[in-house]
Amino acid sequence: MANLELTAEEPPCAEDGVWLSCIECSETFAPFSDVRYTCDSCDGLLEVRYADLPTWDDFEGERNVWRYEAALPVDDGVSLPEGGTQLHDVPGLEAEIGVERLRVKHEGMNPTGSFKDRGMTVGTRVAQKVGVERLACASTGNTSAALAAYGARGGMETLVLLPAGKVAAGKVAQASLHGARILEVDGNFDTCLDIVQDMAMRGEVYLLNSLNPFRLEGQKTIGLEIMEQFRDEEGSYPDRIVLPVGNAGNTAALYKCFRELVESGAIDESEVPKLTGVQAAGAAPMAEAIEHGWEEHQRWDEVETRATAIRIGNPVNAPKALPGIRETGGTATAVSDEKITEAQRDLAGEGVGVEPASAASIAGLRKLRAEGVVDDDEEVVCLTTGHLLKDPEAAAEAGADPEPVPGTTAGVLEYLEAN
Repeated sequence: MANLELTAEEPPCAEDGVWLSCIECSETFAPFSDVRYTCDSCDGLLEVRYADLPTWDDFEGERNVWRYEAALPVDDGVSLPEGGTQLHDVPGLEAEIGVERLRVKHEGMNPTGSFKDRGMTVGTRVAQKVGVERLACASTGNTSAALAAYGARGGMETLVLLPAGKVAAGKVAQASLHGARILEVDGNFDTCLDIVQDMAMRGEVYLLNSLNPFRLEGQKTIGLEIMEQFRDEEGSYPDRIVLPVGNAGNTAALYKCFRELVESGAIDESEVPKLTGVQAAGAAPMAEAIEHGWEEHQRWDEVETRATAIRIGNPVNAPKALPGIRETGGTATAVSDEKITEAQRDLAGEGVGVEPASAASIAGLRKLRAEGVVDDDEEVVCLTTGHLLKDPEAAAEAGADPEPVPGTTAGVLEYLEAN
């Protein structure tokens, strides 16, 4: 069982009050003297820990990732900049789903069009701090785009491994234009991740998938923003946050955010939102684990969904994320591709354009509300993780077909009157 307690004393290996701790055996490590992604002793996942945890009074400046520097392991990052994304009103969906309040946190409005920028601004800076020159990731698309952009900004070589034929064209184009070297692997995302992890362990690359604990620190700022925005605009904290789940990095990061806020006294434990994960039915190992009450998930070797950003069968952050779902009183569910597309259309009808994986949060909330898991008096934030134009083909398929008309004003008006 993962040890996610934050009460340990500062160890001698800490640097400026920052260290790494294994969530399995509690071994501690210096944060920047050596490159490591997992525990030297037991290969468990690592978390960044702090001697002093900030409260709301410690955050200042414009609302973006670096407003929350006091909660991060480095003072600044390789920045484009990122964060400060909108918390949208969606009155039509709010009324139709039947909750007290529904807001949508649109992470597709980050510089490269996804939440991954938050992790890359921190992770790329740490790579520079430890003296690494070549960055690498496995990706279903969004990570590769972010890594390529931030690597380019930081003047670093970038290498991305993608599952051949399984990544949306818009995302490949981003990585290519930003100068990344793209390797198309004969296999799925988990095959790519296995390869890039092996390369990282051999010292060939600096890994910036969410296995890297520093990347999750940047993603933690999603939770800090949601809590501040919702409090300032609604007068309270949300009851529940619903989010798509692929590698479960955001679920793990938000849970860490809430644990730190409670430990610092910034919020009461009773104010922690219920973390609720949503997966596509064709790639749902986390939802399966929650449904069956399993302590660990089981890897799915065969996964398929049009929601390419969450087409992942072995979520690496499940050991951090499953306790987060359970300890906050949340849950996880799976939804069909058809329900995801329906939710994508309905979000677009509210003016919020997202890629398919993002719409899983709305589809999941609908399902859980219909099942009575979510109550009608709840105030909910749905996280959408990527922009509409990340997957233009899926957007075109979900939208209306073009209608041919004559090349005259009279002909157009006649067509509109008849149709």
